[in-house]
Amino acid sequence: MPRHKWQKVLYKDQGVPDNYVDETFLGELKNKVTTYKLPYVILESGVVTQQISSICLFVVLFIYMEQDLLSPESLLYMNAALSLLGYVAYDSIDRGQDRKESGRSRWDDVKSTAIFVAFSYGLSPILKTLTDTISTDTIYAMTVFMLLGNLLFHDYVTTETRARRPVSLNASIFASVCLASRLPSTLHAFATVTVAMQLFALWPELRRKLKVHFPGTQIPLTVSSALAALCALISVSHVGAIIFILIHLAITFLVPVCLIRLQLFKNNIHGPWDEAVIQH
Repeated sequence: MPRHKWQKVLYKDQGVPDNYVDETFLGELKNKVTTYKLPYVILESGVVTQQISSICLFVVLFIYMEQDLLSPESLLYMNAALSLLGYVAYDSIDRGQDRKESGRSRWDDVKSTAIFVAFSYGLSPILKTLTDTISTDTIYAMTVFMLLGNLLFHDYVTTETRARRPVSLNASIFASVCLASRLPSTLHAFATVTVAMQLFALWPELRRKLKVHFPGTQIPLTVSSALAALCALISVSHVGAIIFILIHLAITFLVPVCLIRLQLFKNNIHGPWDEAVIQH
């Protein structure tokens, strides 16, 4: 036993082994530190619905072009207008300290956009014929798996950990390349890749910024995204629209309720043996 009151430090000799603890050691034990409330979980589930809505819109736009209901020129003009509006909104949010920390100027953004457009347009003939030898059924199956991969590996958090983002983005680009090979012209392929970049690269970044700086926008974003996807799906498939409604209701209400109920069986123990965490 120590001669004096034991302290939880290793840098001084207290006359006991390093693995010694007294009766006060377990006083810091905490059980179920993290608990979730149903309204919070329902609100946070909106980011999943937003991503599903983006995937649905992408698929519907492809169907429109395949059935000659939408020209690639009109889609490119619409993409350009929406991208410009989105960039203005993103730049107004990102101004000041965030812009200085990123080290990027508006001129850098313009150059990056020009390089992407030039390479995408120049490679469109290759993308158009890249998977010509693969059967259409296989192409559609690969597209489904890639879009599911995009949904699975999408980064739904607002932190700066970006390990999963390239996997999600690459899956969506691969899906767009697969679908582009089933369209009639290289301009269709260019429009398909462009809209994929807009929906799966630019739009999630804007949503993430809005969530960080304007949390109150999440409900309007979720509702508007879901309504846009629902209207688009109704125009091509009533069955698809019904399935989307059921998935949306399940993700928004059923899954959070199950999570809250299962939380009663969660038994995480935290104490002084945990690794230290730096609080920002």
